[in-house]
Amino acid sequence: MASAGIGPVETRFFTHGSPADPVVLSSGATFEEITLAYETYGKLNADKSNAVLVFHALTGSQHVAGINESLPEADGRWTEENHVGWWDGYVGPGKGIDTDEYFVICANYLGGCYGSTGPSSQDPATGRPYASAFPDVTFGDMVDAQIPLLDSLGIERLRAVAGGSTGGMMALSLATRYPGRVEVVIPIASGARTTSLQKIHNLEQIAAIQNDPSFNGGDYYAGQRPDGGLALARMIQHKTFVSIAALKFRAREEVNTSDGPGTYRLRHSVESYMWHQGRKFVHRFDANTYLRIMYAWQSIDLVRDAGASGFRELFTASQQHRYLVFTIDSDVCFYPEEQDELLNYLESAGVSYEHVVVHSDKGHDSFLVEPDLYAKHLAAALRD
Repeated sequence: MASAGIGPVETRFFTHGSPADPVVLSSGATFEEITLAYETYGKLNADKSNAVLVFHALTGSQHVAGINESLPEADGRWTEENHVGWWDGYVGPGKGIDTDEYFVICANYLGGCYGSTGPSSQDPATGRPYASAFPDVTFGDMVDAQIPLLDSLGIERLRAVAGGSTGGMMALSLATRYPGRVEVVIPIASGARTTSLQKIHNLEQIAAIQNDPSFNGGDYYAGQRPDGGLALARMIQHKTFVSIAALKFRAREEVNTSDGPGTYRLRHSVESYMWHQGRKFVHRFDANTYLRIMYAWQSIDLVRDAGASGFRELFTASQQHRYLVFTIDSDVCFYPEEQDELLNYLESAGVSYEHVVVHSDKGHDSFLVEPDLYAKHLAAALRD
């Protein structure tokens, strides 16, 4: 296991809030304090103008680059799959986001399960996990929770904010609600709203977890976990992450005929591949966290969160920004039409942007696994 350039890294922790100054969510729910798990790479320059904030995608973590083999705060969910940073090909010396030039930050979301305060965290009032008592959070809440982290680092204005998939939605949230805090905005394979198809897929995943008998309304930490429901949710979502061509290639030809749901025995390599994706996922993620992210995705409303009258007014706040928008032509999670819609909003608001269409047979996952297709565009956007 190796990583070119970054090498071993450790997760850090930032806590903010107090009884006198609690953290207040958009729902009105409060926390006396919250903790965010985060990692940084590179060095912050003297005037603190070279910071790049990265928002991870749906089931990602704060571990963007390098090697981190241990995270006790993840309570056993830090599996081998997490050890190498999920964007290791993009962030590091001489890479698309060059850590010889830029200081990169990524935090696990509020509501997460990799060290940030979330449903599996201990509720100080009870000494037990929050579980079902953990409130719903919005993408706006997740963004807001990271602003004090930037303040603690002395970063008033980011060189750039970037994110892929749902992380791109959070990049848009930060740019439109905190326009003075960023220069370059990079949403990758993302969109400005939740489409009807995404809402249907998300509802299927919510139902899969909620209907697992072991879910117990979210209060399952002392007993059996809802692994069956979480695995099914992962399979439902995973089919939108990879193209059919990539799925067939990954599946290979051998079939595990001794396994399958209930009395059904797997008969095809594609079935084996999807079943394996679901089964391995439950070891590294928490069902309650998954639901909180699903709820946030279902309810995102950038216009409402910014108090704007519509998308044109919303993006008028970004007139001082430069956008780099990536489209993946084979994406069936955030279809290319969604980036076209975003570009129309930017154009109508007079926002400067560059649009890059990535030609790939990897589908939505391209932004995770094909750094060579993105690196020069990222480097140019940060440099110019």
